[in-house]
Amino acid sequence: MTEANRDSDALKLAGRVAVITGGSRGIGRAVSERLAEMGTHIVVNYANDQKAAQEVVDAAQGRGVDAISVQADIADLRGAEKLIDCTLARFKRVDILICNAGIWEGAPIDEMTESLWDRAIEINLKGTWTVCRAAIPHMKRQRFGRIVIVSSTAGQRGEANYSNYAASKGGQIAFTKALSTELGPYGVNVNAVAPGWVDTDMSSAALSDNSERRAAIAAEIPLGRIASAHDIAGPIVFLSSEWARHITGEILNVNGGSVLCG
Repeated sequence: MTEANRDSDALKLAGRVAVITGGSRGIGRAVSERLAEMGTHIVVNYANDQKAAQEVVDAAQGRGVDAISVQADIADLRGAEKLIDCTLARFKRVDILICNAGIWEGAPIDEMTESLWDRAIEINLKGTWTVCRAAIPHMKRQRFGRIVIVSSTAGQRGEANYSNYAASKGGQIAFTKALSTELGPYGVNVNAVAPGWVDTDMSSAALSDNSERRAAIAAEIPLGRIASAHDIAGPIVFLSSEWARHITGEILNVNGGSVLCG
């Protein structure tokens, strides 16, 4: 038995079915890779980049698990229902839901347009609600489910010039806590992770094009480095696993010590 197989046995992730929104890139892609390594079947949701989504599917299948990609706009409830319907058609169940899809776009409040505000709320916050709304009835019937919502330090302390993003991420935190108490009696655990700076394409404009700013950001993090997508994926996989079976309603800070919230 390989080390990965032993870990999978202990975590009880092998054979589970996971849906990852925004699963073709960044944190979502890293989560898909880690779950596939643990023997979890993968549903990769994506908005536009079918090629990237297929790469994730191919890699997962190469690890011996079943995987599909589903294009769906999860800001629309019908898109979320399509995503879950496709999952059930292929796998007959949905065990793990990773609410990862999101955008980071902002402006000073007196320059922020209504469309910019709405876009952040609809994708980040409403998009979390839609997929939960579509998946939870099936989890309740199974008497089992793991939901992990990808929030942000911005939802804990705010973020100047990104008030729309901060509001959406703070809403995710409150939503996590509300669902955890609502769904606990049904065997469904609901948790969130709150990353700080992560080196993904979403933050590339702020990090990759300005080495001085990147160094300054890293210097403000007690651990002295900006997280990789896999630094966030590991805790997400943990919260999806049997090892976290008595954890619900938790906001797990994964920020290198930059924001200390109890």
